[in-house]
Amino acid sequence: MIERRAAWIELVVVFVATAAAAAIGAAGSVAAGPFYAELQKPAWAPPAGVFGPVWTVLYALMALAAWLVWREAGRRAVPAIVLYGVQLVLNAVWPWIFFSWNKGVLSLVEILVLWAAIAATVYLFDRIKSVAALLLLPYLAWVTFAAALTGKLLRLNPDFR
Repeated sequence: MIERRAAWIELVVVFVATAAAAAIGAAGSVAAGPFYAELQKPAWAPPAGVFGPVWTVLYALMALAAWLVWREAGRRAVPAIVLYGVQLVLNAVWPWIFFSWNKGVLSLVEILVLWAAIAATVYLFDRIKSVAALLLLPYLAWVTFAAALTGKLLRLNPDFR
């Protein structure tokens, strides 16, 4: 009974931490609509309304992955969970850099660092629980796409640099 309660508490903590990062990032995206609409975009750029639903699913998968790693390894998972936290912070900061502060080049550099942190997290999660690493792959794919889009937006919008 106590172990079952602890599992629920851990699940809630991971989801709350992940949701907090999502909320911080969302706050940085408040001005995204008008700003994104004004940018010259490639034909393959998704409409603005796609981002919210995609991120909702990705954040849920991320939280589940982190919880599975913690449940599997406990204290042995600390390095992986710390790295998960680092990539959450990087994820939360990117919308501020891009949408609120309009720092194009910095947003590209930051998303590449975020990508590396996610890839490292996938690696560490895979060493503990493979299914957790698999749950992060859609996130890594989306950030790969977002990095490519950010680079293209910089090329198409020289004033954004």
